[in-house]
Amino acid sequence: MIFQQISKVFEAGGVVMWPLLGFSILAVALILERLRFWFQITQRQDKFVRELLDLYQRSPRAALLQLEQNLDLPIARIFMAALGLDRPNPEEFRLALESAAQAEMPLLKRFNIVFETIISLSPLLGLLGTILGLIRSFASLRIGDAGSNNAVPVSSGISEALTSTASGLAVAIFTLAFANTFRGLYLRQIALIQEYGGQMELLYRRRYERGEIPYASS
Repeated sequence: MIFQQISKVFEAGGVVMWPLLGFSILAVALILERLRFWFQITQRQDKFVRELLDLYQRSPRAALLQLEQNLDLPIARIFMAALGLDRPNPEEFRLALESAAQAEMPLLKRFNIVFETIISLSPLLGLLGTILGLIRSFASLRIGDAGSNNAVPVSSGISEALTSTASGLAVAIFTLAFANTFRGLYLRQIALIQEYGGQMELLYRRRYERGEIPYASS
C-alpha cells in the first residue's frame, strides 16, 4: 500500500523526480558514511587523547605504540607525524603538527561539496518540474472549453508542478539539516585539534628543554 502511494507521488512529479530520486539516494548514503565517521571520532577521541598525553609524559615510546594502534583517528595521525620525527626541535615539531593537521582537513570536510550541490540543485529541479507542469496545464487549456475533459489534463499538470516543487524542497531541507550538523562537528574538531596539538607541543617543548629529546624509535 505504501509503495503504491509512493509510486503515485513519483509518477505525479514528472520527469524531474528521477534526478531527485538519485540525489536523495546519494544524500542518504553519504550521510550514513559521515554519521559513522563522526560517531567513531566523538566516541573515542577525547579519552584517547587524555590517555596519550598522560602516557607521553611517562614514556614517549609507549605513546608511539599507542598511536600506531589508533591511526584510524585523525588526531592520532597528526601526533604521529610529529612524534615520529627524529629529534626535531620545537619549531620543527610545531610545523609537523600543523602540516599534518592541514592534511587531515579534506577528510574532515569530505563530501561537503556534494552536499552543497544537492542542496542547491534540488530546489532548482523542483522549480523546473513546476514550470514543466504549468506548461503542460496551459498547453491543455482550450479557451472557451470548460468541459470535464479539459479539466483532467489541467489538474494533472498542476499536480506535477506542486509535487515536484515539494519533492525538491524536501530533498534540499533533509540534506541541509545534516550538512549543517557535519559542518558544526568539523568546526568543533578543528578547535579540538588546535587545543590537543598545543598541549602536545607544550609537553614536547618541556622534554626538549630538559634535554630529554626522544628519537622516533626510542
